[in-house]
Amino acid sequence: MTRTILITGSTDGIGLLTAEKLAAQGHRVLLHGRNAAKLDAAAAQTDGQTETYLADLSDMASVRQLAADIRKNHDRLDVLINNAGVLKSPDPVLADGTDIRFVVNTFAPYLLTELLLPVMPPEGRVVNLSSAAQAAVNTDAMAGGARLSDMDAYAQSKLAITIWTREWARMLPDGPAMIAVNPGSLLATNMVKEGFGIAGNDLSIGADVLIDAATGARFEGATGQYFDNDSGAFAEPHSAAADPSHASAVMQVIRKYADSHR
Repeated sequence: MTRTILITGSTDGIGLLTAEKLAAQGHRVLLHGRNAAKLDAAAAQTDGQTETYLADLSDMASVRQLAADIRKNHDRLDVLINNAGVLKSPDPVLADGTDIRFVVNTFAPYLLTELLLPVMPPEGRVVNLSSAAQAAVNTDAMAGGARLSDMDAYAQSKLAITIWTREWARMLPDGPAMIAVNPGSLLATNMVKEGFGIAGNDLSIGADVLIDAATGARFEGATGQYFDNDSGAFAEPHSAAADPSHASAVMQVIRKYADSHR
């Protein structure tokens, strides 16, 4: 079955390799990036049916335009892989006072998913990039009222996207499926090289599990679950995700942010 698949952050790293492999399998791959030159290069490197979409996920107006452009060109999107992410930034605090890690890693994929749901079939899948690095969320910092270190902001943003994955799975029991995936720790991405100063592990570790989550039988019926590729199994995320009051507080901040930028 040929699927139409959007991969955010698909100009390098896991996103690009995932795009290349999915396109080689015959799927129609919608490439996203925030740099036009890198986006063109990714398209040239990816054989098969591809389209390119330019958008800055730290800008909610750009997120809305991305969704509008995709819905203009497609009346069906089978899979959304929310892959784009930020660990370090020279300017981590955006003009509205929010941390870029929460905006790009949590808020933008939430809003993008919401805007694309009308063209996703019940059997579709949303694959959200989580991480082994997860931490209970400081909702004041998430809302822009406090500052965090790079790693704290990243880990909290990754638990937050895992929480909304679970919450939306409960609200959408008939699909599309919402699945959170840790693609593997310390893979050879630019994020890992810049953040930790190491070469990292084989990117195929991450790309292959994302392809499985997007199209594989193992992930049928997996809505609301978290897959930890370090252990190669479905697992429980950070314990704070199972705390109803914590999850509710996180969802309140996410919904308020989305509502103010819709």
